Amino acid sequence: MTQLDISERLDGSRVILVVSGPVNSYTYSEFQQKLERAMAKGEVVIDMEKVATLSSAGIGVIMAALDDAEASGKKIAILRPSEIARLALESTGFMERFPIFQNLKDIP
Repeated sequence: MTQLDISERLDGSRVILVVSGPVNSYTYSEFQQKLERAMAKGEVVIDMEKVATLSSAGIGVIMAALDDAEASGKKIAILRPSEIARLALESTGFMERFPIFQNLKDIP
């Protein structure tokens, strides 16, 4: 099993979480914890360029975070989803619900 790696960096007032590896039933809780901590600091951008797998567990974490962010007036965006991540998000039928960008500068 490949390891999940999540690093965090600041871009102005935004927290950028760079996610590499699988986001699945084995790793979603780590992803959830780091995403919740980042959301407590402000708006969050999830860089998913190096996501190797995105299961329904990982999508559920993103959906819950998006709902929480909207309820508290914050924003979450997905940056550069890998082909695998993009296909997983499309398969949910909620693709338009996820704010997805290819460049950091395009995020409002």
